[in-house]
Amino acid sequence: MPTRRAVTGRSREPRARFAEELRALRARRGDSLRQLGERLGWDWSLFGKMEKGETLGGPEVVAALDTYYGTPGLLLALWELAINDQTQFRERYRRYMALEAQATSLWHFAVSLLPGLLQTRGYAREALVAGGFKGEELEQQVEARMSRRSLLEGDDAPPFRTILSEAVLRTPLQDRDEWRAQLEDLCQSADRGNVTLHVLPFSSGFHGLTNVDVMFLRLVDGRTVGYVENDHRGELVEETTAVDRLQLKYDALRDRALSPSESRKALLRVLEEVPCDPST
Repeated sequence: MPTRRAVTGRSREPRARFAEELRALRARRGDSLRQLGERLGWDWSLFGKMEKGETLGGPEVVAALDTYYGTPGLLLALWELAINDQTQFRERYRRYMALEAQATSLWHFAVSLLPGLLQTRGYAREALVAGGFKGEELEQQVEARMSRRSLLEGDDAPPFRTILSEAVLRTPLQDRDEWRAQLEDLCQSADRGNVTLHVLPFSSGFHGLTNVDVMFLRLVDGRTVGYVENDHRGELVEETTAVDRLQLKYDALRDRALSPSESRKALLRVLEEVPCDPST
């Protein structure tokens, strides 16, 4: 049985430490990546990406590696440290942002918040304040989010499809005027040739993406990657099998959503419900 190294405060940055341990254990076992994949039943390329620090994998594959290498709990402990490391969250998000800027097409599902690509300044500010941003960092984040909107503008803008849970439209801003401005801007966005908007009504019931926002990016090399995010963390998903599973859930969700024309009517109904300022 391999000697189990303790997880201590002397460990390096968690993601790098996790990847280093994976490489060391496989080298000690004498397996190739392909052999490891065949023996554990996962695509061998996933293990390669985990050893490079490009992805962390899921708890099931990490637990299987712990069993295979005879290191019960070690890899899962390192994985938990890496998955909860906020520095790495920012790094993953920066990498996602770089890929988003190069995408040839994008499709998205929102659970409770509008995607950053469609947020107005007022919406972005209120959402970021609710997330704990303030002062100079808040202003920087607002400007960064506004700069992303340009991705969907211009003659060469990529096609973008978004499915908005009805909860997104039923969660107004505290500032009524800013909320009206956001809804009006959303109507204008839906009229662009490259933007397709769907509303997923509450009546659609439970589905496979109930708790997460997800964005898919088609890259110039033909690959599709995903980015999954909840209140606590975000994860770039590049392994083909995992992306395919997400895509199947997204496709099932799209089948339940309203058509673009019906979605626009639903959006206009919500806009009509916003009280007008009597002074205007």
